[in-house]
Amino acid sequence: MFEKVQSLKTTMFASFAGSLLVAAFFTGGALAQAQVKGKFGDWEMRCETPAGAQREQCAIIQSVAAEDKPNMNLVVIALKAADGKSRLLRVIAPLGVLLPAGLGLNIDNSDKGRAGFVRCLPSGCVAEVVMDDKLLDDLGAGTSATFIVFETPEQGIGIPLTLKGFKEGFGKLP
Repeated sequence: MFEKVQSLKTTMFASFAGSLLVAAFFTGGALAQAQVKGKFGDWEMRCETPAGAQREQCAIIQSVAAEDKPNMNLVVIALKAADGKSRLLRVIAPLGVLLPAGLGLNIDNSDKGRAGFVRCLPSGCVAEVVMDDKLLDDLGAGTSATFIVFETPEQGIGIPLTLKGFKEGFGKLP
């Protein structure tokens, strides 16, 4: 649910375990160490059991880079929070993006609005939204998404992402 006119529903911590999972995915080593449980189109399902968690946490993940700026990359993570109710979309953008401009999203050339960045870590800045049914349906039915980050207020960089396999992969998340 990206913001257009309505208020943006964001959450920094949907659950402690869900946050641990994504925090682990922030570091390159942990991302590489998380066990790949499946491949759905261009999405990978990666799972791990965070320290102190009672069960394995999984997410579908895709990493992409801007075609003309290979150092401008995003990691897109979709997961069901440990509470079993919230469905989260987290996007990790590189340091240096203009934070007040937020992160834009177009699905199949349809503007879905912008999400704010909620925090920055040494490995990048995180935008996060709770996915409502409409956004989840749009992502599942779409063929491509473009995430837009800004280096300056006037300069947006569109980073394309394929949605092939999103619906199937998200549906298989525990």
